[in-house]
Amino acid sequence: MNIVDYDKALYYTHRSQWDNLLILMVRTNDDFLSKKIEHFLHAYNFEKDYSVIEKHLYSLLRYIDHASEFKEVDQEITALM
Repeated sequence: MNIVDYDKALYYTHRSQWDNLLILMVRTNDDFLSKKIEHFLHAYNFEKDYSVIEKHLYSLLRYIDHASEFKEVDQEITALM
């Protein structure tokens, strides 16, 4: 897993750069991130109900936050060893 992927996902989502987010979805090694991006982009393009889009967006953002936090702790532990 690469923490840069989480930063890119957050940036592309914030800037509404859906093409770049799609490319990141394909290239990332994090399967969960890829799946969250896929669900959000599918909802964004095909859902009529805004609450479903919002649910998938918040799910993606929560995962990015969680994974980034976990990765930072993992890097600190590795640095101490």
